[in-house]
Amino acid sequence: MEQQPAPLTRHLRVRQDRGHTVLEFRGEIDIAAAAEIGPYLDGVTARPEVRLVIDLRPVDFFDCSGLRLLYRARTRILDHDGELRLVCTHPLTLRILRVTGLAKLLPPHPTLDAALGQPEATSGSL
Repeated sequence: MEQQPAPLTRHLRVRQDRGHTVLEFRGEIDIAAAAEIGPYLDGVTARPEVRLVIDLRPVDFFDCSGLRLLYRARTRILDHDGELRLVCTHPLTLRILRVTGLAKLLPPHPTLDAALGQPEATSGSL
């Protein structure tokens, strides 16, 4: 299994789990955090058939910059025949996902185990 070094950012942790790359977003996900996370996320989502989980549980604040990251990752994953799963439990972040409709396209799971345990079907369709 290929192991990539984690990027040096306070907003992102990276690990491998059950054949998936897990990106754990941390802290406040705003425009500054998106600028740090974006290039790494683009690199991961450019790979064909990547299996990616984005874990938002350690996120304290999430704005439209975070939504853009998720939507861009979803689009790129689908373009490369990959899988994207989302873990989120924060009530305000869940509300943002629901209000914007992103929760229908990328259904959030309450735990990493739940996200990794789901069948191979991935992101919802438009």
